[in-house]
Amino acid sequence: MENGEGNGVLQEFDERNRDIIVSVGGRLTHRDHAAVSPFDSAVQGGDAVWEGLRLHHGRIFLLTEHLARLRRSARALAFESVPSDQQITEEIRRTLAANAMTDGVHIRLTLTRGVKITSGMDPRLNQSGPTLIVLPEYKPPVYGATGITLVTSSVRRPPPDCLDPKIHHANLLPSILAKIEANVAGADDALMLDQRGFVAETNATNVFCVTAGVLATPSAAACPEGITRGAVLELARGAGIECAVGDLSPVQLYTADEVFVTGTMGGIAPVTGIDGRVIGDGRPGELTGRLTGLLADLTATAGTIVAADAGTSALPATPGPPGR
Repeated sequence: MENGEGNGVLQEFDERNRDIIVSVGGRLTHRDHAAVSPFDSAVQGGDAVWEGLRLHHGRIFLLTEHLARLRRSARALAFESVPSDQQITEEIRRTLAANAMTDGVHIRLTLTRGVKITSGMDPRLNQSGPTLIVLPEYKPPVYGATGITLVTSSVRRPPPDCLDPKIHHANLLPSILAKIEANVAGADDALMLDQRGFVAETNATNVFCVTAGVLATPSAAACPEGITRGAVLELARGAGIECAVGDLSPVQLYTADEVFVTGTMGGIAPVTGIDGRVIGDGRPGELTGRLTGLLADLTATAGTIVAADAGTSALPATPGPPGR
């Protein structure tokens, strides 16, 4: 792996995105001319919340859950106002239509506290309401199907009394610092621990392991309650797979039969190595493959319709898996 880069993370420029249209504050603009004010809170202090969304054949998977988390995060940060789910969904539809996008799209949805009347940290300087940014890109899953490698980062995830991970905020510096360490080490991503030394997540995804047929994942005390994480747990329980949520040490991952990560950007991705240890037999595991198939089946049929597509035009919208 040259230049310290892993080989399992698939991120590169897609020519189809050269002339995409993005929405900033309700204004549709070519990507090269889109503008966020230098007085916007996202620029001034990373004061924003965000969600990553996936468009599958005209449907956004678990949109209702994503918007609920966005709203909870904005309320936790005391945003004065938040657009309704209907308003946000309509802006997503408008942006996708401007790009004629229906499938294979990742949407970065950001809500900032808005533009300040003068530079400064005080939220009372925000007097014009929030700024909604809709950034759609053609983007396949970013992790390779053959598996990725992780290295444990020195950067720790903070506990709730420092910065509660239930706030899905846009200040990603700890994740970026951890990713830099992974790049230098030649791994694909970084495993991040909490302040007690237990596994929290990676710099970008939630972590699962399988030992003796039991599926386990860390609690959400020091990591976001991932939307895909929740869907995988529900699918597993529905399939009769025993699940456990709690503290996991790095050694429990080293010695697991299987390890995989989950996230909107990459779905389910197998992990074949951590800190130089080979996980299982070094190949994607059986349960990982089974859950990958279940999730693929669900995303192909469930979701909120936001774009006209031959596979969705005659189908009703469904907000997510049964029981959510």
